[in-house]
Amino acid sequence: MALQKLIKDRIHHNDVIVISEKAIATASGRICDESKYKPSLLAKFLAIFWMRIVWGHFLAPFSRMSKINISRLRQYPFKEGSSHKQVTLHYAGFLQSLRHGSEGGIDVSNLPHSYSCIPFVDPELIAMDIRRYIEEFLDRNVDVMISDSDKTYSFFSFHLSPRKSCLNGIHCFGVIAFILGRFFKLRPRSTPIAFTRKERNPEEALRIAALSNRARGDGAGRTIWDVAERFKVNITAVTWNMLESMPHYPVVIVRVSAHA
Repeated sequence: MALQKLIKDRIHHNDVIVISEKAIATASGRICDESKYKPSLLAKFLAIFWMRIVWGHFLAPFSRMSKINISRLRQYPFKEGSSHKQVTLHYAGFLQSLRHGSEGGIDVSNLPHSYSCIPFVDPELIAMDIRRYIEEFLDRNVDVMISDSDKTYSFFSFHLSPRKSCLNGIHCFGVIAFILGRFFKLRPRSTPIAFTRKERNPEEALRIAALSNRARGDGAGRTIWDVAERFKVNITAVTWNMLESMPHYPVVIVRVSAHA
């Protein structure tokens, strides 16, 4: 197992192993070729009207998005975008498809061609399996977190997430979480999707997810547009070789102080 080689000589008892959700899903073959999906009328509507008009002219400015990202949304690609929305409708449902990106955790950044990554249905089971593997073969008592760079927004002890998390206290508000979080400038941190710790304090989990995300970095770029611009190609012309040329850290070890 590749994970064993990565962490064998690095982990201590009580460490938290934080793994990128996309890395696990991609390694498990949960990749979808969006070009093979025929978009429905609803998917086309979402790509043309919802993304270009509603997001591009209303929701994105209201959410304080950057001018470059607003411009990208106003020019949202019809063909590729319609196929993408069909995939999100199929795997994540209508409400998640109203988001401007990472719908239901479906991610196209740092993936080649027209591929997207489809998250696991039950990430908690995956996290528990990984923890049991580490305990059995590496003889270390650790906890495992699966995280997503998608932001959860915090207002004191109230946490709004655009997607579901296993932690009580992190509430899924879908697209509303992003809009309100950005408009009111709430504190953004990466989202813990699954966590094996028995006493799961959401604030601690969010802090660990944020630390690991900073250590991990953005790979070739935060969005598919950033990735394409980096390599000076079309959004569907990125290749595996291009992506492999960039450093990426899908596994991060967080050592939590006993006095933290």
